[in-house]
Amino acid sequence: MSESNSNAACTADQNGAVPGEPVKTDKNSRRGNWGNQIEFILTSVGYAVGLGNVWRFPYLCYRNGGGAFMFPYFIMLVFCGIPLFFLELSFGQFASQGCLGVWRISPMFKGVGYGMMVVSTYIGIYYNVVICIAFYYFFSSMTNLLPWTYCNNPWNTPTCNGVVTPTGINNTLANVTRSLVTGAAEVAVEVVNKTKRTSPSEEYWKHYVLKISDDIGNFGEVRLPILGCLAVSWVVVFLCLIRGVKSSGKVVYFTATFPYVVLTILFIRGITLEGAVTGIKYYLTPQWHKILDAKVWGDAASQIFYSLGCAWGGLITMASYNKFHNNCYRDSIIISITNCATSVYAGFVIFSILGFMAHHLNVDVSEVADHGPGLAFVAYPEALTLLPISPLWSLLFFFMLILLGLGTQFCLLETLVTAIVDEIGTDWIIRNKTVVTGGVAIVGFLLGVPLTTQAGIYWLLLMDNYAASFSLVIISCIMCICIMYVYGHKKYFKDVEMMLGFPPPIFFRVCWRFVSPIIISFILIFTVIQYKPITYNDYVYPGWSLAIGFLMAMSSVTCIPIYALYKISKSEGTTFLERLKNSCKADIKWGPALSEHRIGHYAAPSSEGEVEVRPLKEELKEKEDEKRDEISLTIQGSNGSTAHNTTPSA
Repeated sequence: MSESNSNAACTADQNGAVPGEPVKTDKNSRRGNWGNQIEFILTSVGYAVGLGNVWRFPYLCYRNGGGAFMFPYFIMLVFCGIPLFFLELSFGQFASQGCLGVWRISPMFKGVGYGMMVVSTYIGIYYNVVICIAFYYFFSSMTNLLPWTYCNNPWNTPTCNGVVTPTGINNTLANVTRSLVTGAAEVAVEVVNKTKRTSPSEEYWKHYVLKISDDIGNFGEVRLPILGCLAVSWVVVFLCLIRGVKSSGKVVYFTATFPYVVLTILFIRGITLEGAVTGIKYYLTPQWHKILDAKVWGDAASQIFYSLGCAWGGLITMASYNKFHNNCYRDSIIISITNCATSVYAGFVIFSILGFMAHHLNVDVSEVADHGPGLAFVAYPEALTLLPISPLWSLLFFFMLILLGLGTQFCLLETLVTAIVDEIGTDWIIRNKTVVTGGVAIVGFLLGVPLTTQAGIYWLLLMDNYAASFSLVIISCIMCICIMYVYGHKKYFKDVEMMLGFPPPIFFRVCWRFVSPIIISFILIFTVIQYKPITYNDYVYPGWSLAIGFLMAMSSVTCIPIYALYKISKSEGTTFLERLKNSCKADIKWGPALSEHRIGHYAAPSSEGEVEVRPLKEELKEKEDEKRDEISLTIQGSNGSTAHNTTPSA
């Protein structure tokens, strides 16, 4: 008997189930589940860890006080990042629905789900264009000499000044087996005034890759090489999602882990370079006086919020394919901390190389530090030209960017496909989900074509700055208010307890109800106060383009009131208040997807007698639960368990 119990416990643990729960099949055969829990964690890590971890966080850290920035950053992680991450994972896992289906919890707020879909659409369009440019640079690195090394190319201008001379680089390539000190001695470094020079990598980026036009309205021609790479990007994404989470769950074993291999290789190479220590000091040296600056706290909160992918709909979607009793509390902590640790780690990789470049140029690190596309496609590639066997390091770097981008893109596309399939819900569309995936990929490709024109970079940055900025903050805030105050925090805490086997820890209960909404409101206010019209280098965007940017931002938010008014008008009731009340009530279909998990007030009555008796039983049970909750607050464990509960390890 004891042996069988032991085997059952082992099976429960392997399936990610809550210890103490009876072992069930727990599979949603109609909709599908992850093959195992590792697939979900790797997919979520790949989703959260994206390009921003490499090209945004290190720069923010450097500009906001170095090591001192880590303090507000981790404070925001604990009080906003992890709680919101846990909230979205538990929300999607409990209902086993995508970002539209979960709003059965309060149908009036389904517009929030549509807003998430709009945001994911915008991000999915331009994000794949960034990936396709990384593909282009990856293919361009398959050469003996990186094309952005010299200034003797047809696209270069008279103001171009390279960091190495042709003779010096040939010597370096001929002596790749020598030590760095010997190789560096043979490189003739052109020390020039940074303000007067145009780097060959910048001219390669502007005049060859983009052939950038002079205005956002001047589209010029479609850049066929970039268009071809965009097609490659979408084909790769489609093939990886051809069987939904069944296929993407296998791909992430590589796409979510190999970037860490590349980061480690680049880190080891970087810290062995001359000047690397100087670069890392710029990255980490604390400037404690900046902690009192509100902008530093605002940047920390914003970076945590955006880097974790909250309010995009992806977290809800990924969690919806979990088994019902999966410990998403543990997963949220693991994934959130992994994401932030990756950001910090990437900073060492970036600034060690930039420190090496600054040393050779004999300039301050601040002169070469950059972020966004400027770091990925100009500053870092130029620094790589100084290394022996530079094409190898370039291949590794851009391959890492491709994998980081694909991990996020998988989830963005799956979010849209899942929402469509769940909303229609017929057997035909579930069987033919691949057709939906292909259709969404084709539409995404066609919408991305304008971004491959000569004005494409202007539109890409416009979408990046407006499509997913303050609208995400508003969506997340309304989601918290809906779940905690419209549906009811007590109900939701009991739902989570029914799913996990233990109630949410008191820390998360307080954060969900009070702390996180306050921080989200702070981020929104900070975003509005700090707003500056977008520019690209010296180019100032015209007013009409900024108006389009605001329309993109508002298009996702306006889904919320428009759908709310529609739902109220369709709800039962003679007065507006009655209709409002009925539209906020949870739908009868709200709850666990599988009948075996629909217990308590979610259970369907089987007879008239049961209908009469159930309310009395539920009332007594609710009173008993309230007393238990009061007791649990006084004997709360560090991991959120209570004295009478079996607690899984977090």
